[in-house]
Amino acid sequence: MNQAWPVHRLDTIDSTNTEARRRAQAGVFENCWILADEQTAGRGRLQRHWASPKGNIFSSALFREPGGIQVAARIPFAAALAVSDTALEYAPGADVRVKWPNDVRVNKAKLSGILIETGQDEQGLWVIAGMGVNVAQVPPEAGQAATCLAELAGGKALDHIEVFGSLTRHFMTRLAQARDGFGPVRTDWLKRAEGLGGQVRVSPGGVPVEGIFEDMAPDGGLILRLPDGSRQTIRAGDVHLIGEV
Repeated sequence: MNQAWPVHRLDTIDSTNTEARRRAQAGVFENCWILADEQTAGRGRLQRHWASPKGNIFSSALFREPGGIQVAARIPFAAALAVSDTALEYAPGADVRVKWPNDVRVNKAKLSGILIETGQDEQGLWVIAGMGVNVAQVPPEAGQAATCLAELAGGKALDHIEVFGSLTRHFMTRLAQARDGFGPVRTDWLKRAEGLGGQVRVSPGGVPVEGIFEDMAPDGGLILRLPDGSRQTIRAGDVHLIGEV
């Protein structure tokens, strides 16, 4: 695998994922990274706003996925592991956790936003792996409990470009792992899983379901043990840990 995808660094952009999509649809495709110092319209899942102050990482990997949609479905988990690997590199003592499917949190405070998008053209499937990481500061308008890497590293000043270099390295490693099969990704993800064995509420299709987060299915689905003893596998929805404020 080519470790040296070119990096297109921009001062200000609406969204790195949006820019990656424009490039993917422009007819001249290349595997690359889009990195912006600032976003004016950063977004997460369900078009939620992602605050984008300078000093943090706003990046998207754009690449073809020869393994098709089967491998692409593993990438949210691989990306979450890559971000958590990066966090542990700079803050080795932090209790970094992943909340299904790809939120990276420390002490229930969000460190990163990940948005995976896919598209198809005559050459096959392409993937955009958008990763925003709070490096230098917590966005004042985060709208939820949040943290940043500098805070986790004990107030150490961190260069977001240096951290981005670490993130790209970890992402390439985790992408290679995901392409080899989901088993090792699933194992590593479960080791860092937040809420495993506890009560959670998931809202697939807007209808809340509560149960014990028992396991993760071989395809990445969240397995709930329901109050009546049956099991249900959830493949889309927001997870809320019962008892979390």
